[in-house]
Amino acid sequence: MSMCHDVTEETFLSGGSHINQKLRNARSVLWRELHDLPLSMVYIPDGSYEYLSPCARDHIANMVRLASSGGNHLKMAHCSVTHPELVEDGSCVINSRLRGEVTVSRGSVIQNCHLQGPLGVGSGCLLTGIDPSASSDLQGCHLKDVILQAHSIRVQSLPLTVYSLLGTDDHLEVPAEGGSPTFLNIPWSEFFQRTGICESDLWGYEGSSKPGVLTAPLFPVLHPSHTLGVGDVLWFLSPKTQSAQHHLQRWRSSWRMSWQQIRRHLDQEGTLQARRELFFSQAQDKVQRILLGREERSLMPIIRAAVLEGTHHKLLDTLDTVASVTGDAGMAARALACVADLLGCMAGREGGLRSGPAANKAWAAAYLLLEKGNVTQGVKLLAEERESWLHRPAMLIRAARHYEGAEQILIRRAVISSFKFISVGDKELPRQGRWVTAECPARIDMSGGWSDTPPITYEHGGAVVNVAILVDGQRPIGARARRIPQPLLRLHSKSGPPGAEIHTQLTCGSLGDLQDYCQPQAPGALLKAAFICSGTVNLTCEKPLSEQLAERYGGGFELWTWSNLPHGSGLGTSSILAGAVMAVLYEVSGRSVDSESLIHAVLHLEQVLTTGGGWQDQVGGLIPGVKIGRSAPELPLHVTAEQLQLPDGFLEKLNQHLLLVYTGKTRLARNLLQDVLRNWYARLPDILQNVDALVNNAGLCAESFQRGDMQLLGRCLSTYWQQKKCMAPGCEPLAVRRIMDLLEPHVHGQSLAGAGGGGFLYILTKEPNQRDILQSLLEGTQGLERCSVHTVQVETEAFAVRLEPDGGV
Repeated sequence: MSMCHDVTEETFLSGGSHINQKLRNARSVLWRELHDLPLSMVYIPDGSYEYLSPCARDHIANMVRLASSGGNHLKMAHCSVTHPELVEDGSCVINSRLRGEVTVSRGSVIQNCHLQGPLGVGSGCLLTGIDPSASSDLQGCHLKDVILQAHSIRVQSLPLTVYSLLGTDDHLEVPAEGGSPTFLNIPWSEFFQRTGICESDLWGYEGSSKPGVLTAPLFPVLHPSHTLGVGDVLWFLSPKTQSAQHHLQRWRSSWRMSWQQIRRHLDQEGTLQARRELFFSQAQDKVQRILLGREERSLMPIIRAAVLEGTHHKLLDTLDTVASVTGDAGMAARALACVADLLGCMAGREGGLRSGPAANKAWAAAYLLLEKGNVTQGVKLLAEERESWLHRPAMLIRAARHYEGAEQILIRRAVISSFKFISVGDKELPRQGRWVTAECPARIDMSGGWSDTPPITYEHGGAVVNVAILVDGQRPIGARARRIPQPLLRLHSKSGPPGAEIHTQLTCGSLGDLQDYCQPQAPGALLKAAFICSGTVNLTCEKPLSEQLAERYGGGFELWTWSNLPHGSGLGTSSILAGAVMAVLYEVSGRSVDSESLIHAVLHLEQVLTTGGGWQDQVGGLIPGVKIGRSAPELPLHVTAEQLQLPDGFLEKLNQHLLLVYTGKTRLARNLLQDVLRNWYARLPDILQNVDALVNNAGLCAESFQRGDMQLLGRCLSTYWQQKKCMAPGCEPLAVRRIMDLLEPHVHGQSLAGAGGGGFLYILTKEPNQRDILQSLLEGTQGLERCSVHTVQVETEAFAVRLEPDGGV
């Protein structure tokens, strides 16, 4: 009431005529501390309040009801269960491990237990704190409507475990006059007859004449010559037999406790520690099950809990084991990514950014083993080196970076498995000096991008709709090659729009000149990697480069490449260029490949080059028209592409309504891929849902093309942009947002090409032929004068490599 707005201080302090000065002073404190705090009320439809009852059956019923009300998946919380189908609906298992065949009947609750089957728990039971050592006694024992608990107690400094057994209908307190006291749901007289225990064994010992569970020393704690266990209370349930006589004698010669005594000696710290250890034990099982079973569940809650509770070493060991035992490079990569997340979590908010170099030589030996495919030994070396990096936040962050570097190696090995889908044929070697040329369109990704990116594409499956396009009527990307008499490689490249081209020229006369092929920033790295991946040059051969070239081709090669698009365009330039280069190298060296093989060859090349990337760019540039590419959630990674059939006249309409707008900003690329993969490996719920949505939207986008529905296509584009922003937050600069807001009234839909951040914006206009109008609009807006609008035509001609006439260039 002190927090209510319509209550005055004096009204609250007076509190009625029976308030004395002490209460008034107390109310004054409440008023001073609480009155200025905001108070709000929330109405919960169909809400109810459950009062705690001393009745065990009520407690069990509440636990079961709460588990069932949220769906059957909530009947097991923080559990590792070998056979979940044996846990019946209407039961509840919490913080437990159930190994083997453990049946839990409807209406029973298992808490903080580690049970080893085969055994069964009947209905109406509550088991707490039972460990595997008790499982053998439980096997074959019929439990029904009982409460079996293990209690950690401490007598002086001696830690002990005592087992208690009760019936769910027993009253702990002595019932009032007329009530019928029970134990194990039966009258005491029947219990005495069943077991041979006498009333004097209990209350005579306690000095009480009234039978009651609280004061009865029923539960053995210590025996002078035997180790006690759960069997020393389970015999209470059996009819009087010869075995029961043996148990009775041991029971009488044991030091026993009543419920009251057990409560006085409870070791709460020991109990909590046991529960904590059980929690992380089942969590380790869960981690292995999720990773080895390829489950789409986040391990971040377990990782954070392990760090908070100081059990990260156990979790690290578990992740090492998973990475070592699986023969699947993709699965091992996810395990190493989880190690990186755990190390980053250990560093907390200190230590700097995780995005950064991973080139410390101390990790090089482990990296080399992973590159060679020796994952078991590689993971072992990583773990050994890791021990030296766990002491300071900055070192933890650096260790996390190196684990992400190891993860990238395994992703590369997983994707390189697509090499099996590259089919190369033989053909006549072209004459020396004759140019072989390939010109390629750019591509616009219309929907589904990011789902083609490893590991997402082989763990989830991908689908991308994109369009091969001419920019301002030109194919902007290309490569040409010819044989030359000199046994060396001459490499030339030109990139950038006319007037702002960047030229690179270099000559490779030895294998040493090619060694930096896997360093993307090195001059000519892509071209060098293409010679190696196409098999034109063998980097591991003992013969020098000149001898290899002279023997196989009678000389060397001259290779030229070009791209007329600005750097960071978002139009798939580098991957499409890689496809063109691979195509001309195969042709000029007397071999042939089809488009499907080229798509997988580019995947292979980009992994060797260490730039990563997906498959949709080369699909977009090497397959003409509008198409949907797909990959299944499996390894080896196999990409298929289906050209979409458009309604009559829709292609011409598309050419009139589709435009490119150059934003003037370089596309954001730095750390973008790393952040996306980090979120994917963490299996964040938002990312999982978004990847599903990306693939679904790609299907709807393909349908809009096939129906010729311009408005639906526009909605797909705008939806796709929202999905990109969810995938990579920060990919929409303010300047780009200004452009999109300005164009919004004129378009059905729009999105930045590629991963976003800058480069080209593609728009689907409401009216046809809007280039000049929109160019004027941008030029007339302050700050957007440098933006340029470009026409788009869908490329319909199939990709081909042509042999130029003699003397052609």
